[in-house]
Amino acid sequence: MLNSLNKFLSKSAIKKSTLLYSIVFIILAWNNFYIALLVLIFVLIQHISDLEHNKYLTDKMPFPYLILQDKKIIFACENALDIKQFSLGHEITEYIHGFDINSPKQKIIIDDNYFFAYFGSTKIDRTYKILYLIKLDDNSQINQNTVVGLIMIDNYDEAMQTVEDIKKPLLVAVIDRKLNSLALDFGGIIKKFEHDKYIFIFSQDKLAYFKEKKFYILDQIRAIDMGNEFPVTLSIGIGSGGKTLNQSMEYARAALDLALGRGGDQVLIKDADKFYFFGNKQTEINSNSTVRARVKTYVFKELIAEASNVIVMGHKNSDPDCLGSAMGIYKFAISEDKKCRIILNNISESIKDMYEKIIDEPEYKTNVFIKNDEAEKFVDDSSLIVIVDTHRPSLLDFPELIENSSHVVVFDHHRKNVEFISNTVMNYYDPYASSTAELVTQMLQIKNDAKITPIDADALLAGITIDTKNFTFKTGARTYDVAAYLRRKGADSVRVRMFFRDNIDTYKAKISAINNMQIFNGNIAITVCENSDLDTTLIAAQTADELLNINGISASFVLCESDSKIIISARSLGQINVQLIMEKLGGGGHFTASGAQLEKICINDAITKLKEAILN
Repeated sequence: MLNSLNKFLSKSAIKKSTLLYSIVFIILAWNNFYIALLVLIFVLIQHISDLEHNKYLTDKMPFPYLILQDKKIIFACENALDIKQFSLGHEITEYIHGFDINSPKQKIIIDDNYFFAYFGSTKIDRTYKILYLIKLDDNSQINQNTVVGLIMIDNYDEAMQTVEDIKKPLLVAVIDRKLNSLALDFGGIIKKFEHDKYIFIFSQDKLAYFKEKKFYILDQIRAIDMGNEFPVTLSIGIGSGGKTLNQSMEYARAALDLALGRGGDQVLIKDADKFYFFGNKQTEINSNSTVRARVKTYVFKELIAEASNVIVMGHKNSDPDCLGSAMGIYKFAISEDKKCRIILNNISESIKDMYEKIIDEPEYKTNVFIKNDEAEKFVDDSSLIVIVDTHRPSLLDFPELIENSSHVVVFDHHRKNVEFISNTVMNYYDPYASSTAELVTQMLQIKNDAKITPIDADALLAGITIDTKNFTFKTGARTYDVAAYLRRKGADSVRVRMFFRDNIDTYKAKISAINNMQIFNGNIAITVCENSDLDTTLIAAQTADELLNINGISASFVLCESDSKIIISARSLGQINVQLIMEKLGGGGHFTASGAQLEKICINDAITKLKEAILN
């Protein structure tokens, strides 16, 4: 092909210049033969030079290039064919969208690669244009080497409320200085765009260094003491590996949302479909602010007003918190004159006594609790579906119900998992709350016109009581406040306690599991709840709670087998973060109460994996 091109260009040059050269030579020869001879020699030398130039062009050019006649490709060098299989005779605009044939310099894209395109011309024939393609460091490469971080101060308002007025500017200045120092250390840039939010951009190669240093900025900010009663904490979401900067920003937003949903004081990195968790080794701090609850109450009220009806759904194997909060949503909805139903397919052992007391009430005897097939008939395009006590679609009682719905609301107090319901019009995650029943009760308290009966109040108080282990775990001022409200509405702690009394077989099963426990790593109790006809999952959770009453035990892990899976219930007194341990096994939960499910594994192997997760 190279030789053919040389011949083509040579013939073209000769045809167009022979006549002109002949006329000039005759005129000069007529006047002076020697001058004509010198001109002829010069022309021949120049022509040979042009041929050499063309040979150099075709054989040795360091850049990929094309030769065009008008818009048509008449030649493509081998380097250019490596970029794209250009076909001779086709127009260049077929391969490069938006290409300007009249622009001598332009930036173009060929198959997601960026090039600087520069036009030259041949010395032999100016009608032929040479298009040089110089590859640039394309935007995707630049973007993939750039990390976007979003930083948020978790408890800015609470911290400021506890600091003297004269020290508030100093607290802000110290936080800003430490974050700017972080940017300087990483050779990045940081910009404050709200009073408690920052954007942080730095190079990908610094991310490994950030991990190696264990995101020291979390400890530095937490250590600031300006007289604030609460330590200042950060949540950082980092987007890495996006094809564009905008995609990396979206990754950062998703990571930050997940960090906040898990209680804050941590760093989350989202790289494509993977999340990486760092930090959060501190006990959660309960927030007493009612501002957020008031906003959520107003929004939820508006959503109910726009809906044709409301259907409430919790997680599989409903527990007291799930059932109690579902009943609270039911009361909220009917106070707005909307029909409401609660999906409840199975009555688990943990709510059996409680449920029997509820359905004894005339209001709940019929048409409140329904199963999946009835729910399908009740729901229409304008129905509002409310999820309580979980945010994971795989744990729902009827997950298919939300797949095609655009009106989904989620209430949950569990730390946000990487699997979550995304198609929501509102979500109320608060990992600082003791229970979902606490969140729902606070909204009912703010609304203040729902008719709460004693059985409703008992159900909500039962959810709070169980999840706080009789007001000993995750109990803040807000928890006592809503409990007092429920007491005024007729709740009775004695009746609530009677919901959860054990029968003799259950009590014996717990005692057996406690007798067989082993002490691991000095202060961790591990035991197995043997298979029986009883609800072993419930017994395992109760046993894990009981083990913490033993002096010297800081955390407990109880394993049981259920539906061909190994279930692990984990509890701690706060010195050990069991949630981080369970996440290593694919589970999750809270700092002091968590769990996991392992498939295709025996009990002994599960214990081995658990011990490895504890040590690592």
